[in-house]
Amino acid sequence: MAYRVTFGAALTLLFATVAGLTQVRADPPVILTIYGAGTLAAPFKQIDEAFQTQYPNVVVHAEFGGSVMMSRRITDLHQNADVLAVADYSVIPKYLFGGGGKTGYADWYAGFARNAITFVYTDKSRFSAEVSPDNWYNYLTRPGVQIARSNPDTDPSGYQTLQMLALAEQYYHSPGLEARVLANAPLANMRDTETELVAALQLGQIDYLAIYRSDALQHHLKYFALPAEINLSDPAHAAAYATGVAHTKNGDLSGKPIVYAVTIPSNADHSGWAEKYVAFLLSPAGQKIMAQNGFGTVSPAIAVNVDRMPESLRPMVKPWPGN
Repeated sequence: MAYRVTFGAALTLLFATVAGLTQVRADPPVILTIYGAGTLAAPFKQIDEAFQTQYPNVVVHAEFGGSVMMSRRITDLHQNADVLAVADYSVIPKYLFGGGGKTGYADWYAGFARNAITFVYTDKSRFSAEVSPDNWYNYLTRPGVQIARSNPDTDPSGYQTLQMLALAEQYYHSPGLEARVLANAPLANMRDTETELVAALQLGQIDYLAIYRSDALQHHLKYFALPAEINLSDPAHAAAYATGVAHTKNGDLSGKPIVYAVTIPSNADHSGWAEKYVAFLLSPAGQKIMAQNGFGTVSPAIAVNVDRMPESLRPMVKPWPGN
């Protein structure tokens, strides 16, 4: 059977087809690139899923690693990231603010979560039945104990572990404690991020792992509830924390309260969408996800250089104490 198509009908069909193709081409998915600290992988996975549900045209591409390493991928390797979230707020001004002839990639940051440094272990760990938050330093220094940690030259957890141990020497009145613990933590037991070592701990290949409290809770691991005076969790002890110094290839680093911070790099490909992502992270919904993953929340968020933040984010923060 033959069909006759009039010129007008054919023209209408052609316009409809072209319009459809144009619509498809006009709405490609937005690829939002997130760089984050390794310990943020679990909560950010949930945040990403919630964000993509709210904005179906956005695909979040998240990469995690040591905070210093991820920052240097932006500054040294000139990679584009839409959002950078780090485990130590001081990483952002140190590496991204520029100065001294270096290009600046950010001029503000907002603190959105807290944490504490600790050691985790399992029933397979040596002395697991005897060790406790009150005597851990007597057992982790014994011969044969295998301790793992992250690299202090690339990851905040690594240098925060050193700061905690330096503070522990003072708190427990035990000179040489840091050196004795580190003697059981050889370079072979070091990785760029502490989360890479969780499997080794669970398999019994190592006995103790220096890590964040949030990771302990997420992985259902035993951990020491270390005193606030040494675990870097409490801003009230900021002055005392500063006496705990980590010696790294990037210089000597004084202890600070652990506050995670976020910024939008100046080379972001999708700064508008990055604003929406940060807004979700700082919102009650985002903070709820952080809390469910063992982090301390910061509500409202605290920010440095509020006046340089995107206007949409300013009502969600208050100035950083002392700034």
